Amino acid sequence: MTGIRVLGGDVERGGEILTPDALEFVAGLHRAFAATRDDLLARRRDRRPLGFLDDTAHIREGDWRVAEAPEPLRDRRVEITGPTERKMTINALNSGAKVWLADLEDANTPHWHNVVAGQVNLYDAARGTVDYRSPEGKHYSLKDGDRPTVVVRPRGWHLPERHIEIDGRPAVGALVDFGLHFFHNAGLGRPYYYLPKLESHLEARLWNAVFTAAQATLGVPHGTIRATVLIETIPAAFEMEEILYELRDHASGLNAGRWDYLFSIIKYFRDQGRDFVLPDRNSVTMTAPFMRAYTELLVRTCHKRGAFAMGGMAAFIPNRRDPEVTQQALAKVRDDKNREANDGFDGSWVAHPDLVPVCREIFDARLGDRPNQLDVLREDVDVTADQLLDFKSAGGHATRAGVESAVDVGVRYLLSWLGGNGAAAIHNLMEDAATAEISRSQLWQWIHNDVVLDDGTPVTADLVREVLHDTRGRLDGEHLDLAVELFEQVALSDDFVDFLTLPAYERIA
Repeated sequence: MTGIRVLGGDVERGGEILTPDALEFVAGLHRAFAATRDDLLARRRDRRPLGFLDDTAHIREGDWRVAEAPEPLRDRRVEITGPTERKMTINALNSGAKVWLADLEDANTPHWHNVVAGQVNLYDAARGTVDYRSPEGKHYSLKDGDRPTVVVRPRGWHLPERHIEIDGRPAVGALVDFGLHFFHNAGLGRPYYYLPKLESHLEARLWNAVFTAAQATLGVPHGTIRATVLIETIPAAFEMEEILYELRDHASGLNAGRWDYLFSIIKYFRDQGRDFVLPDRNSVTMTAPFMRAYTELLVRTCHKRGAFAMGGMAAFIPNRRDPEVTQQALAKVRDDKNREANDGFDGSWVAHPDLVPVCREIFDARLGDRPNQLDVLREDVDVTADQLLDFKSAGGHATRAGVESAVDVGVRYLLSWLGGNGAAAIHNLMEDAATAEISRSQLWQWIHNDVVLDDGTPVTADLVREVLHDTRGRLDGEHLDLAVELFEQVALSDDFVDFLTLPAYERIA
């Protein structure tokens, strides 16, 4: 394997995944596409005034549709998300959902064990052979009957895989995740993917080139791969049609990735003044006019082009030990899914098996005997750039409770992340990297735009450090000192770090 070095340690059954042929396949993708990826990441730094692109108007006005969906992706009324940890793999496949979003990204962490073991679990899941015995002796296995279609989410373009070196540089994390999965499982059919963090149609064009090359290399028919793109950055919201167009032979749909979308808004406009400052995270709901504009445009765009519109994640989760909390969570999830079903979405996400019946019931009632709502064209929707950018419509305020919550959630999440768990239940909410990003970026934005809390207190670095000190005193854990250090770095450094996972990645094995 000339030019390829595996720097990570041994992982159980890793030899079945990191075969010479598989690594050569990944290296081929890296050599063909890493330079373009680098150029596109550099392009992200050139922030432009946001609006619909003049030079792609012909695409928005053209008459085209994405490829017809394969049968396993025509009914997506309820999708369960979660990392590819072994027990969670089994629970997801037994959940009764139509789709399992097998997450190698925000609900995962890039610890080397997770990277390789996740591929092992996906390998077994594709063959129906995954089982697990817990340290306590409890046995988990797959139930008989239908199982969800597996849709794998690789890492975003920005993340490296430093445990694999190709020609002297870290491999591109997205190409490692996609390449290993596709190499080992494409022959079984259903190579389906969710694509995160895209900021332009040019990044979608790159994924399309990767798919085309991967299929050709392995002799898989063109168009076998299908991809759903998460619209979770504010620039991508203005390029939904262009993104579908670039991927039209491989496109399946778009998803409203609400939490990363809020993070992207804060990041993009972090130093643009108070007109772009959002209030406390919990006061920005999906009924805020600018969020309604985003989701309704997504449904309109998808169905116009024959693609599926997938709803986002309601963060509330049940607590089996607390009936009152569970009742409140179910009511909030029910409201969220009813809104999405009535808006024309074809299905939605849940983060817990107990929420699958709630989501399914709501979409069953809306769909009847139809598998989806592609026939709901939403021609009444006409969204302008000003509506997408009307952040004042959120209402609400920055509060002391919001500062305390942001610090608490951010530190707790990093504590979990550093320990290898990327999906953390915190205060009866399922938090992942996206919500931690909101926490730290919002504090950065408030400080740098001289925001004053509703009680008259200015938001300063000293205030955040005070809250951080108090928060640290309430928590414990092996990685607590590092979690506090990292949160202070990404929330208070003068230079804004694009993704908190980048400096965090440097501190793990």
